[in-house]
Amino acid sequence: MKSPDVILVNEKDEAIGTMEKMEAHQKGVLHRAFSVFIINDAGELLLQRRALEKYHSAGLWTNACCSHQFPGETTAAAAHRRLQEEMGFDCELHEIFAFTYKSEFDNGLTEHEFDHVLLGVYNGNISPNAAEVCDYRYLPTGQILELIKNEPDTFTIWFHKALPIVLEHMKIPSVG
Repeated sequence: MKSPDVILVNEKDEAIGTMEKMEAHQKGVLHRAFSVFIINDAGELLLQRRALEKYHSAGLWTNACCSHQFPGETTAAAAHRRLQEEMGFDCELHEIFAFTYKSEFDNGLTEHEFDHVLLGVYNGNISPNAAEVCDYRYLPTGQILELIKNEPDTFTIWFHKALPIVLEHMKIPSVG
């Protein structure tokens, strides 16, 4: 089965074409993506553990959800779609920053993404999709930072890169 197309972009996030998702990851081509971070009223971050069947970063802890915008789909629409598909809920989201990263994986795939980061607040029920998520939990940021320090290989590469900037935007101290 053919995977969906992703939006190829230049370093300014200007769309320059589309490519099938797996081909883009095999070739390491820069494409548009997004990452959603969710906090609760206690200031804890929602983490999900990626399903063990995922094509990369399987079983690793990360932010609430991540994915790619479809051609013609806005970042906001894509983020709401995937939050519902992966975690079984939706909430108000605000884009807080974007960054570019490139990471090669042991399976020969490369993530080369212009990643839009969105933040939301949610306190309700969570119904994760087992095909996407094998576990989830809210944790205080200080505990997350301690886990990253002691068990860095249990978190996704993009989470390592985005979390410090997310914490700046949340204006939450890096202890807790």
